[in-house]
Amino acid sequence: MQKCTAAIRQLAYAISSDAMDEYLGMFEKIARDSLYFFYQGIILIYSRRYLRKPTLHDIRCIYKVHREKHGFPGMLGSIDCRHVERDMCHTTRRGQFHQGDHPDPTIMLEVLASQDLWFWYVFCGVAGLYNDINVIKQSPIFYDIIDRVEPAQSFYANGEQFKHGYYLADGIYNEWPTLVQAYSSPIEDKGKYFTKKQESARKDIRRAFGVLKKKVNLISRPL
Repeated sequence: MQKCTAAIRQLAYAISSDAMDEYLGMFEKIARDSLYFFYQGIILIYSRRYLRKPTLHDIRCIYKVHREKHGFPGMLGSIDCRHVERDMCHTTRRGQFHQGDHPDPTIMLEVLASQDLWFWYVFCGVAGLYNDINVIKQSPIFYDIIDRVEPAQSFYANGEQFKHGYYLADGIYNEWPTLVQAYSSPIEDKGKYFTKKQESARKDIRRAFGVLKKKVNLISRPL
């Protein structure tokens, strides 16, 4: 229990291993090793199911569920970024990680999630001074497509075949073929209907972030 407590506290509060000496009476090496073995246990238990990219079979299942649930054929999920507070940020780096609309320094968390709360892509660590556009230009999200190692995931929409799936995004992102955004000011009924459906489907990513935030708050409580 002491070793698990030490590992979780290091993850929750971003503290160093030598900080366990006073609270848990534990040497720095033991605390560091506890964190390492905790990571290894998580990877051993969950890697085959969760800590991986979708296979071709997974992609087909995602296509089917999103088409039935949201009416979007070829939809792989939703993409978005969030600011995560970094309370232990070093004083010399606070300016780089601090944005005016947030009281504390933050780092950016970019996530892809499907409707079943599967976080099958996470990119974290970019300074909070950046926004969604800066983050996606640095993240390796489309590397597999560029390197042509992405599994075949074509789909049909309106009688036309498309080679790659897409993600729902908000209006700040660039207009890329793999990102589908809502209309900013739709005029026609068709555009209004599409915007309504897109914004409704993007509630999946908001719900995913809500669940993630709740889990983090539970872990971060004093042990």
